Amino acid sequence: MIRRLSTHLLVRPEDLPPSRAGWEVIGTFNPGAVAIAGGVVLLVRVAERPLEQRAGWTALPRWSEANDFVIDWVRDEELEFLDPRVVRRRADGLVRLTFVSHLRVAFSSDGKTIDHVGPPAFMPQCSDEEFGVEDPRITPLNGRFYITYVAVSRHGAATALASTVDFKSFERHGIIFCPENKDVVIFPERVSDQFVALHRPVGGTPFTPPQMWIARSPDLLHWGKHCYLYGGKSAWETGRVGAGTPPIAVENGWLEIYHGNLRPTNAGDVGAYFGAAMLLAKNNPEQVLSTSREPVLTPTLEFEREGFVANVVFPTAVVNQDDRMLVYYGASDKYSAVVEVTLAEVLDALE
Repeated sequence: MIRRLSTHLLVRPEDLPPSRAGWEVIGTFNPGAVAIAGGVVLLVRVAERPLEQRAGWTALPRWSEANDFVIDWVRDEELEFLDPRVVRRRADGLVRLTFVSHLRVAFSSDGKTIDHVGPPAFMPQCSDEEFGVEDPRITPLNGRFYITYVAVSRHGAATALASTVDFKSFERHGIIFCPENKDVVIFPERVSDQFVALHRPVGGTPFTPPQMWIARSPDLLHWGKHCYLYGGKSAWETGRVGAGTPPIAVENGWLEIYHGNLRPTNAGDVGAYFGAAMLLAKNNPEQVLSTSREPVLTPTLEFEREGFVANVVFPTAVVNQDDRMLVYYGASDKYSAVVEVTLAEVLDALE
């Protein structure tokens, strides 16, 4: 683990009002972030659920085509409670979330403290997003900010694309990676005149451990040339491995701060999440040049170890400030935070 120069807790659930009366905010986490004139803008995932409780019943919220949220009340005896986030219906084995997420814009003049957070800016808007919009990543390209996000619905977790020029209005471009696929990050430059993205297919049949893949596109909408990139080498990345931050250009290639997850051994346990570093070849990012032997970020602080899901640091964005990096991340599936590190120490951690 590398040295932290500073760590700042940015947004807590209690900092924000819910989007509607009778609901509560339970998570403000996994923020996308990007440098703009005058500071840093963030897109924060806000998870909320209804306050109402009924003995023996569980509330399962979702967006409806009436452009509002509805609550499906299901008897507890009909459900298996898999972890703090997910239940499974006994009758058909299908899962549902116990909350629904949307995105809000936050602004920081120094990158380390939040000046203000706006109202809900990006809400579920179609049937492909009925269980929420989650985990945005932001890449500046061609004068716009492109945002990949997870669209969750009865069809599964897909990755969709949106864009904006001002973080006030957003244009949706639709699903670009079909279910089940998450953790899609787009490179900030074309490589050999093509756009490049990392993604994480979530296979239902466990032929292999979790893997990170890479793909190319001529237009950001149609993706192909998919190939395997990385499947983890250490015990702390046996549960899941996937992209974290959009890659940044460094002298010797592309630096990616990715996440690894320790495979849980107990039922209902999600397993600890870590941040690690990877270097990809500049002109051939399908080639992994090196990875960090150990995580560069581990859950050590109280708000990283205790929350909605314990022991989680989940990197989602990097902003460079001279020789230092601000790494934005979700902590314990509850908070947004940022850690300040030196670029040199991150690069030195690579094997």
